[in-house]
Amino acid sequence: MPKPPFRRTGTSSRDAAEAAFKSATTQPVEAPPKAPVIPNAREVVSLRIDCNVLEYFQEGGPGWQDRINDALRKIVEAKS
Repeated sequence: MPKPPFRRTGTSSRDAAEAAFKSATTQPVEAPPKAPVIPNAREVVSLRIDCNVLEYFQEGGPGWQDRINDALRKIVEAKS
């Protein structure tokens, strides 16, 4: 009695290859969580201002950067 003809089982070589690589595929790496925002934290910036404005704030001695920050904060609060 002769053997029946070979029939494919429905899985192609491409399907077999995809199944083999699917198990080796890793999940995409998630971005690291963002650092929590600290309230009232200060940030270092580079700022271009007119010389006479800088001289005005520096005339008061040390703390001139804090005085500039306070002046800018008052403007922001007035607009809010």
